[in-house]
Amino acid sequence: MSDATSSNEPSKTTGNWNATVGSIKATLGDATGISSLSQAGNEQRAAGNAEYKMAQAQEYATGTADRLEGKMDRVLGAVTGDKEQEAKGFAQEEKGKAQQAANS
Repeated sequence: MSDATSSNEPSKTTGNWNATVGSIKATLGDATGISSLSQAGNEQRAAGNAEYKMAQAQEYATGTADRLEGKMDRVLGAVTGDKEQEAKGFAQEEKGKAQQAANS
């Protein structure tokens, strides 16, 4: 599916996929009375939801790191008068804020 899947990193896309497929299996199992299908679906849905939450937490942490590193560069650039470093730091800080917002 994605690079995250091949490297065993949690993926929001894969997590959503498994949660959706699991829900469908559980619904079909419940409707047909096939308890093993229902159970497998519930397990797949739970695993998918857990993977999504793990990926979300990782992306939030990455956003936090970007935000802090950007702030340090921005402040250092301002103190030393290096406008380029200050601008790059500001951009990285904003990227981190956006990533945190998307994963909170």
